[in-house]
Amino acid sequence: MKFGVVVFPSKKTQDLVNSYRKRYDPHYSLIPPHLTLKGPFDAEESDLPKLVDHLKDVAKKYQSFTYHLSKVKSFQPLNNVIYIKVEPNETLTMINEELHGENVVGGSAEYAYVPHLTVAQKLADAEHADVYNSLNMLSFDQEEKVDRFHLLYQLENGAWTVHETFLLGKE
Repeated sequence: MKFGVVVFPSKKTQDLVNSYRKRYDPHYSLIPPHLTLKGPFDAEESDLPKLVDHLKDVAKKYQSFTYHLSKVKSFQPLNNVIYIKVEPNETLTMINEELHGENVVGGSAEYAYVPHLTVAQKLADAEHADVYNSLNMLSFDQEEKVDRFHLLYQLENGAWTVHETFLLGKE
């Protein structure tokens, strides 16, 4: 089974991001806008108790916090993903590191951690350039509060759904 760990932004931010994702993200219908803490990984159902216990332990260690959305960026030339940048945030980074530590279900990270909200992906080079140049003129200056994160799993049709929610600072 495929799993992932994410933070969902406020409805206001999700609506804004979705206004672009409808057109530019083929995953629009599969998962709401989210900030990835641990990207998709394979695990057996028998791994779930250990994974859930670890996520509970991580959630207990951190209190609610905020992050700041700032501007539109791109991962090009690595890939044609356009995203809203999350300014460096120590808490997000520490949680991400704990979710990718040794002996953690799902293993280590594939890429360096860059917290972001995807607005477009899998675009042809020319379309990527057009969309990026258009969206790059937009200004974002928004704070988002985080008081929970979610363990998701992928359904047979490719859609993602919440398996469990973990409140920060709670038992």
